[in-house]
Amino acid sequence: MASPGTRADEEDLDVEEALALVKENPGHPHGRPGPPHGDPGPSHGDPGHAAKPARATPAGHHGASNGPPVSPVSVSPVSPESPESPESPESPASPESHHHATPWPEARSAAERAARSAARAARRTPVSVPLDAALGLTLAAPLTALTDLPSFDTSAMDGWAVAGPGPWTVRDEGVLAGHAEAAPLSDGEAARIATGARIPPDTTAVLRTEHGRTDDRDRLHPTREVVHGQDIRPRGQECRSGDQLLPVGTLATPPVLGLAAAAGYDTLTAVPRPRVDVLVLGDELLTGGLPHDGLIRDALGPMLPPWLRALGAEVRTVRRIGDDAKALHRAVTTSDADLIVTTGGTAAGPVDHVHPILRRIGADLVVDGVKVRPGHPMLLARLKDDQHLVGLPGNPLAAVSGLLTLAEPLLRTLAARPAPERYTLPLRDAVHGHPYDTRLVPVVLRDDGAAPLHYNGPAMLRGIAAADALAVVPPGGTRSGQEAELLDLPWATAGIGVCFT
Repeated sequence: MASPGTRADEEDLDVEEALALVKENPGHPHGRPGPPHGDPGPSHGDPGHAAKPARATPAGHHGASNGPPVSPVSVSPVSPESPESPESPESPASPESHHHATPWPEARSAAERAARSAARAARRTPVSVPLDAALGLTLAAPLTALTDLPSFDTSAMDGWAVAGPGPWTVRDEGVLAGHAEAAPLSDGEAARIATGARIPPDTTAVLRTEHGRTDDRDRLHPTREVVHGQDIRPRGQECRSGDQLLPVGTLATPPVLGLAAAAGYDTLTAVPRPRVDVLVLGDELLTGGLPHDGLIRDALGPMLPPWLRALGAEVRTVRRIGDDAKALHRAVTTSDADLIVTTGGTAAGPVDHVHPILRRIGADLVVDGVKVRPGHPMLLARLKDDQHLVGLPGNPLAAVSGLLTLAEPLLRTLAARPAPERYTLPLRDAVHGHPYDTRLVPVVLRDDGAAPLHYNGPAMLRGIAAADALAVVPPGGTRSGQEAELLDLPWATAGIGVCFT
């Protein structure tokens, strides 16, 4: 598949606007750089096909109403042959029963708008970050060459620096990289030279090791024609001091860090990472050992922090709150993170405390339920002008859906990262759809299509653990061979070493 890039038109403006907001008021520091993380830009290298232009996804321009949470409905299996089914099947809800929920495309747009509003309020100051901590950040200042590259004439190959026509008499002293400039060469003279070494004055060309031979009098002869200036990298060949190498808004990938170092930089001026606090809810969660006595292992505590870092965040803390309303209220009201992420507790059960606490503190529910399966009871709340909370469902795959629906566009916009390019591929199998809601189904990319995976129930991670992407399945489902929009997973597009370093 093609590498994700920057979407055109309105999405590009989001990046520019975020960068402008960061630069607008440099007098109010906000946040600090966190550990390096990944760049979702490069392709994950699936050969043999190209991404096709995606059909435009309708983007709404209104937030969700603050209606009550909606009862979950069943999610159909991937195909008639799929052995998997939702853990708690129920009859599908009618459209009227969940009219308060926000359509999936509009929920993602609402998260982007919320982030732009928060960026305006926060006026976050660009930060100066050492190169070894800048991976995945967005440049908030142009990368301008601080020196000529190369800064002196250098040898492009191992061989001999020669002056004038051959044959040549070879000096006893060679020329090595990192040493002071050698004495000038006279016509008919040569000196052994290493790749990257400074060219001696009056050198005509560099003769590669494999293109020269010495006779019985130790005179050097060329074995092919010598062209003036060959295999010499002249000073300023790549750039001159003061040249703009990369513009504002460039993502700091490993090659960008290498270029910055070559151009003389020790630090980069970048957009600060959005600061995130993660609150893991639920008395039933174990942090070690096997499930027992009604207790289950916490899958989200280990999964969310690296995923959030891959989305550009600085994860400051992961706190286990349990089902303690007072502790949750205290954690939410004392956090100064840009984004608080909670797990579970977003429905209307006896220990689902997220909605009551949001009401108690006067939060604005931007999105209260999304028409997507799994993950319907996710939410996005504005706690302050510059602070938001994303409430993820407690089931693991439902939480992944909430990450990609609400947290990803919000964090991407705050970090001034370019939006991934929308693309579609044909699905190799039919996928049953929900009657009224979008479905997100794990898929693997094969040749020129996407193969849906089984084990896609809301509590299951087996499918997503093997997936390259999530297919966006519209209400009603898709037939075999039908095109579907795909959402790439960060590690599939960038590599684990890039995302989670």
